[in-house]
Amino acid sequence: MDVMPQQDPESPRPPEPSPRDPYVMPAEGATAVSPPPPTLRTTLRRAAFGAVAAGVLLAGALVAVDGEGDGPKEPGPVERAEAAATAGSPASLSDLTALIGDRQKWVESHPEDAPSLATLGAAYVEWGRRSADSAYYARAEEALKRSLAARSGERGNGEAWIGLAALANARHDFLAAKRWGETVKRQQPKAWSVYPVLIDAYTGLGDQKAATAATESFGELRKGVPALARTAELYRGQGWREDALATAREAADRATQPAEKAEALHRLGELAWERGEPEEAVAQFDAALRTDAGHHASLAGRARALVALERTDEALAAYQSALKKLPRPEYALELGELCEALGLDGDARTQYAALREMVAGAKRAGVDESLVLARFEADHGDPDAAVELLRGQWAKQHRSAAVADALGWALHRAGNSEEGLEYARRAADTGVRDASYAYHLGVIQRELEDYGPARRNLERALRTHPAFSPLAAPLAREALEALGEPPPGGPGDMRPSSPPAPEPEPEAKPEAKPEQGRKPEAPAPAASRTAPAQSPSPSASKGPAKAEEPAKAEAAEAAGTADAPKGAEASKGP
Repeated sequence: MDVMPQQDPESPRPPEPSPRDPYVMPAEGATAVSPPPPTLRTTLRRAAFGAVAAGVLLAGALVAVDGEGDGPKEPGPVERAEAAATAGSPASLSDLTALIGDRQKWVESHPEDAPSLATLGAAYVEWGRRSADSAYYARAEEALKRSLAARSGERGNGEAWIGLAALANARHDFLAAKRWGETVKRQQPKAWSVYPVLIDAYTGLGDQKAATAATESFGELRKGVPALARTAELYRGQGWREDALATAREAADRATQPAEKAEALHRLGELAWERGEPEEAVAQFDAALRTDAGHHASLAGRARALVALERTDEALAAYQSALKKLPRPEYALELGELCEALGLDGDARTQYAALREMVAGAKRAGVDESLVLARFEADHGDPDAAVELLRGQWAKQHRSAAVADALGWALHRAGNSEEGLEYARRAADTGVRDASYAYHLGVIQRELEDYGPARRNLERALRTHPAFSPLAAPLAREALEALGEPPPGGPGDMRPSSPPAPEPEPEAKPEAKPEQGRKPEAPAPAASRTAPAQSPSPSASKGPAKAEEPAKAEAAEAAGTADAPKGAEASKGP
């Protein structure tokens, strides 16, 4: 275990004496004059008193040494950051800064100290992630490689391998993170610190089974708030809202350190937002910021919730503050779409240009921001370019619900709704209760004239969160109104009626022969207004709508909710 001191042990700095210390005498006044020599009686009395005093002082000294004075020493920022890392919890940014400075100074004079180099590399990764400064990732890579050069992973330097896995996750290279993490797991299956990076890697790859197993192992090996936080995220990804909320609340109640508490409160805010409760979300994000002013992600979460409450001036200010302190491209996209919804087209273009610059800068630092760039291209740029980016992600086995949803939507926007439907269904089937996933699926189904499932998914999107997007939520309402109400009687009335029994054929007339073998047409699934010509996406959909075969329509409606995402009938949660 790394127990390097914060100061050079050869030159400890003694504490400054207190002016109230009785053994520190002033250098001027009456005591500056030598006292007269004492009498014999006085000398004997002082000797006796001195013997008693010496015994008292000796006892006091022994107590002080045993109990270290008045109590345990208050941990400094470096100790707090190390304690947070040991517990698997986030450290405050100020403590993290102190830890980085301490380790930098130490490794200058101890360049072969593998544990300190590994700690420094991991701290760089965390700083880069929480500040959105990808330049720190190169420093992290250098420190971690130096650590492994000083001591290989096979010789017990598993923390450096875990640091490389965390770095790969931060760069969105989930396959590399999985390889590093599984290497440590094979050698040290009881090392709890490897499981958080494995959970992130499996989640990025869309491997729910492996992510679930890693979360369970982490909970068995490391009890407490970090395990509760990971379990809440697992439940959220499976659509178990009540379980996610209960577990996240327990994590928030049990958190003690400010950074850990703020992270837990932020998670409660995200869950409230996804449930369509923006007022509750604002309250939780505000609480997170009061607990730790450095939790800048809560500024963006607060801005998102303020948009839903139509407090747009406050939302604009919150987004700008978030981007200044945490310049992530997804925040620039959200702010740009808000500006576009408000008719501030110039401001929207400014944010979209900033997004492109952020993505380009991240790419130079080895960070793959293809997902957010593809989401931008699909709605505001070139949908074909979005498809190409996302196919590249899919080829890298990045198959999370977010990537599947984005690829399905990009294919639809590029005019390939039939293929897009496969990916949109896959995203919905993961169980994630995201209103935008249901919206995308509903629009694609509407484009393919699969009106019953389209209506259900559009309703689900607006029921989950009526204001899930300043641009897409109004379009979802327009699409649902265009579809109209389902015919009375339910799906049964939407099927083609049985053909009548054949009647005796009269004297056939030559012009009547072509009508004899004609099948009855399948009625439209709703009134005539239910078949709009174009999908309600932020810009016009490419490619014509394709008519559905009557047999396919009949099978889809007979299946009822067959096309609905898993967990559709589950309760929305509190």
